[in-house]
Amino acid sequence: MKISIRRSSTGRRRTSAAVALGAVLALTATACGDDGSGAGGDDGAEGSGKGKIVFWDNNGGVRTDIWKEIIADFEKANPDIDVQYVGIASTEYQSKVDTAIQGGGLPDVGGISASMLAGFAAQGALDSLDFRLAKSPLNGKLNKDMIESLRAAGGGDNKLYSIPTSANNGVLYYRTDLFKKAGLEEPSTWDRFYEAAEKLTNKGGNEFGYTIRGGAGSIAQALDAMYGQSGITSFWDSTGKKTTVNDPKNVEALEKYAALFKKTTPAADLNNDFTKMVAQWDSGQIGMLNHNLGSYQDHVKALGGDKFRGIPQPTGPGGKRVQVSNPVDGVGLFKSSKNKEAAWKFIEFATSAPSSSKFNESAGQVPAHMDAAKDDWIAEAEPTKLAAEALSDGSTSIVQLPYYLPDWNTISKADNEPNFQKVLLGDMSAKEFLDTMAGQLNEAQAEWQEQMG
Repeated sequence: MKISIRRSSTGRRRTSAAVALGAVLALTATACGDDGSGAGGDDGAEGSGKGKIVFWDNNGGVRTDIWKEIIADFEKANPDIDVQYVGIASTEYQSKVDTAIQGGGLPDVGGISASMLAGFAAQGALDSLDFRLAKSPLNGKLNKDMIESLRAAGGGDNKLYSIPTSANNGVLYYRTDLFKKAGLEEPSTWDRFYEAAEKLTNKGGNEFGYTIRGGAGSIAQALDAMYGQSGITSFWDSTGKKTTVNDPKNVEALEKYAALFKKTTPAADLNNDFTKMVAQWDSGQIGMLNHNLGSYQDHVKALGGDKFRGIPQPTGPGGKRVQVSNPVDGVGLFKSSKNKEAAWKFIEFATSAPSSSKFNESAGQVPAHMDAAKDDWIAEAEPTKLAAEALSDGSTSIVQLPYYLPDWNTISKADNEPNFQKVLLGDMSAKEFLDTMAGQLNEAQAEWQEQMG
């Protein structure tokens, strides 16, 4: 068996998952019992529709409690099926699945978001769910945009490999009490955002205007700030071959954004992933936080509902709001499952209206099931309500990130998160950083286009 290896623009050898389209792994399975799963090349079986199935949560810890509640509901309704829950941290999930694809031990069902879908699908690890959805009560009940987003992320064959559960959205959380005390207007524009970041900072009092994400997950937030300020609305130029990441307007925007580090942000932000960043903001000494809908309930618990608001990202040139796409989350069926009938029953239940409503109320996200999206709690959760409106009322342009590229996660995480830290520290210029990433993206796009013919 051969897997093609290419040399990236960083000079480091890495496996190209795109090449795996023609070389699906077929290694010996390490089974999880008779009804467990094997490796990526194992076609699995429909099974009896009873017995044990294994579910891997792609945001373990954060979403463990709500998933266990949904699983308990499912097992009550389906007493002949036992769901084994395995929670895996979001930062570790992709590598664990990739390892299991090659060596065996895949679950029956797993959380599959748009950001990681292409790589798994390219290795032949997922079952297409189109024919199952067509016969399901879910058919016609799921948000069409979320469905199409997952189709597009699958790698070019237009198949559906994940049933959507929810959509997230970038949110600017700000402390209404601190803004009122300082006589500041709501940070609804980028100019107001920068003004507030400076005015709310008092380093001697350990008070800061903003907390920036410098650790894991930093690239998506940086891209959001860049495109939001530049007003550029497409990730690729008109040829579809070159990215706009390193457009001069984006370079200028990133320079301004990165200059906030240690000037209006804590120095500890250099290593902040989302959990550290959220916990730091919830401590009460920071004016603004960029995150997504998922942390809303954490802020309510820490600060109360009357000391902050969560609004859509600030508007930029000409009053236009531009955001990068947040990956649609979903659940997928691994091809190697030995009990696909039971696994699909669980997926159907988990994405039904009652479960979708319960899950998304807990997560603070926009439900994929359209009936769940009408529930009363959405009107009461202001950030979710405003996000849903911003995504549907035409006020927001979305820059679609290339989740379909099998190399996207590697480029946007392992390859460039350390470089972004260098930008924050002043050891690399914003232009050098973006030129480097653009070279990698253009190479990955060319390879993908060649694979697609």
